[in-house]
Amino acid sequence: MKVPLLDLAAQYRPLRAEVLAALERVLDSQRFILGPEVEALEKEVAAYCGVPFAVGVSSGTDALLASLMALGVGPGHSVITTPYSFFATAGVIARVGATPVFVDIDPETYNIDPAGLAAAIEQARPELRAVMPVHLFGQTAEMGEVMRLCSAHDLPVIEDAAQAIGAEYPLGGVPRRAGSIGALGCFSFFPSKNLGGLGDGGMVTTADEALAERLRRLRVHGSKPKYYHEIVGGNFRLDAIQAAALRVKLPRLDSWTAARMARADRYATLFEQAGLTTEAARVGLPQARHRAAGGHYHIYNQFVIRVPGQGRRDRLIEHLRRHEIGCEVYYPRPLHLQPCFAYLGYPEGSLPEAERAARETLALPVFPELSDAQQDWVVETIARFFIAERPSS
Repeated sequence: MKVPLLDLAAQYRPLRAEVLAALERVLDSQRFILGPEVEALEKEVAAYCGVPFAVGVSSGTDALLASLMALGVGPGHSVITTPYSFFATAGVIARVGATPVFVDIDPETYNIDPAGLAAAIEQARPELRAVMPVHLFGQTAEMGEVMRLCSAHDLPVIEDAAQAIGAEYPLGGVPRRAGSIGALGCFSFFPSKNLGGLGDGGMVTTADEALAERLRRLRVHGSKPKYYHEIVGGNFRLDAIQAAALRVKLPRLDSWTAARMARADRYATLFEQAGLTTEAARVGLPQARHRAAGGHYHIYNQFVIRVPGQGRRDRLIEHLRRHEIGCEVYYPRPLHLQPCFAYLGYPEGSLPEAERAARETLALPVFPELSDAQQDWVVETIARFFIAERPSS
């Protein structure tokens, strides 16, 4: 049985007529850049995330970049983030001329470790200008502690929520959605995301009206009015076709999230029944830190397992691919060990949990349309791998 990592065609089929009607509306209007479709999506995303303002931009990467620019981060400054993330997280810090400062991850959630963050804040002053936690794989970072630490040092927080739209964190006992907690929240609408467009697209959320206005200027080369520039920005505009398609999908996002969470729960049951979580197999399953609080504690943009043992993860990948089961490594080399960041001076072994995650983690198929039969086949195939790996007596 063939099981893809993600099946966008299955998502699109029931939406086809509605998406085509939305695209036709844009084509008839001949308004392709910003305009009413983008403005409507901004209002809808702001309401969904629980913030007053949302500003549509050209990608998740540009959401991060524009946020740093809006805060005035530049040469001579530093920004704390995690080494275990997509490259854009640290890449945008370097692009504005600032220095990435990496803090190791929590081995259960793969998000930034609050204890390491506290130490890094003390060491990085006075050049430190912001903290950028990542809500990796669909679960928020420990934002209560992140906000406490950053508030004590008057540091703005940029939430990299590219993989976490709709994920919630119980701040003070009240569920808060990703992107509504820090000064700025950054989202990606890359097609593989839980809310994916027809190409690149992104959004920045904020409760700060002045920051929202600055972002609107920055996305059009810093101009207001047109052709008049008090600041230098970039071409970060969201196009109307992406906005129109996303407006069709957004009302379905919560039901898709519920389906992903149900698939994740079923995986956990199947893995346990197959004996894959025993000491002999030692497959680590995703840990939803705030499940007891209810709500969208983890939206499973990826379902990531951990496979300890020298080379074991890579042998499992080969096994799954031979059986036509999609899988992916997010991320095979942590950011502090990327050649372009060698100048930062982080030696191998300096951030051990990020390095261990890069060696041991593997994403399995998870999407709302994933069938019981497909899930059964994935787990059966993994179980056969571990039986074959078991030493003979």
